[in-house]
Amino acid sequence: MPTHHETKALPYTAQQMYDLVADVASYPQFLPWNSAARIRSRMPIPDGEVMEADLVISFKVFRERFTSRVTLWPSRLKIDTEYLDGPFRHMRSNWAFRDLPTGGCEIAFFVDFEFRNAILQGIIGVVFNDAMQRVVRAFERRAAVLYGPGR
Repeated sequence: MPTHHETKALPYTAQQMYDLVADVASYPQFLPWNSAARIRSRMPIPDGEVMEADLVISFKVFRERFTSRVTLWPSRLKIDTEYLDGPFRHMRSNWAFRDLPTGGCEIAFFVDFEFRNAILQGIIGVVFNDAMQRVVRAFERRAAVLYGPGR
């Protein structure tokens, strides 16, 4: 079961990075291997919101749709995702954002998942850490486009 944890300082506010990651519907515009996204539902909860979203991942010859529950905690600047349906045995991820006293913010990202398909699991297992780093870099590049100098 691959897991990946990454903490990184970025020159944007915690709120900006939270807003970027919370915008699940925009993922196909910039996220590698994400070819489609659809928000199925949104429901307010105390101190947050829960949305169910379908994402389509395309990797080599594989194209899979999965549904997840995304819990947004805007006052805590945290996002929790749990798997509901699709090609995984399990999947969960967490994002946390905090402003740094010297400016910018720190992001912490954690993901843990396992595919049901042994072939796909084998393929992703070989490149897992690189793939997760590419995902985080994609969010960084998107932040530069949205919030970089001159914005």
